[in-house]
Amino acid sequence: MTFSYKILFAISLFTLIFSFGLNNSISQVTDYDGKTYNTVTIGTQEWMAENLNVEHYRNGDIIPQIQDNEKWNHLVTGAWRYYDNDSKKGKKYGKLYNWYAVIDSRGLAPDGWHIPSDDEWTELNDYLGGGRGVEEKLKSNSGWYHNSNGTNESGFGALPGGFCYGNGEFHEISKYCYFWSTLEYKDKEYKSAWCRYLDDVNSTMLRNACYKDCGLSIRCIKN
Repeated sequence: MTFSYKILFAISLFTLIFSFGLNNSISQVTDYDGKTYNTVTIGTQEWMAENLNVEHYRNGDIIPQIQDNEKWNHLVTGAWRYYDNDSKKGKKYGKLYNWYAVIDSRGLAPDGWHIPSDDEWTELNDYLGGGRGVEEKLKSNSGWYHNSNGTNESGFGALPGGFCYGNGEFHEISKYCYFWSTLEYKDKEYKSAWCRYLDDVNSTMLRNACYKDCGLSIRCIKN
């Protein structure tokens, strides 16, 4: 190898390594149904870079799809819906699950993965700087209402998939995304659990107690 080729090789190798570092570590994971998701390493955590879209628990049992609002209302067992019951939206945004699916002992996440705890969401938020500007780093760089897109600097790629209330009504697609955690709200009388959300107005990732019968998106994190 001549001297000039050695220099060219070294420059190319440095560029490749440097670019890889900027774009985070990208990998993939496959769920029970055979669907493959891109993943991204952010700090010491590896997250799905797409919303969960699985139809079976890890043991093979089916997770019921509920399209009827009356059947969804006040359900206390695991279930899911597509936004507006539209499977085309599901291809883009994944499924909306109630919290009972999240905590079902049969396992919702792929093998070797789990639904994030509230503390794990906090760790992600803190790693990205906390406070203002975190939302922009988490949001996808297209698809948000009134061009309130993010930079997706983290590679998380959050899309505004909306949510479903306990009464079955769908709201805020293109403006909001809500993600479950596994932590139950301390006052069980309110039948709520902690969630995180991004919207088209704020610049922070916000924490809220959401009713367990709501349908929210799910991002999984590696064990």
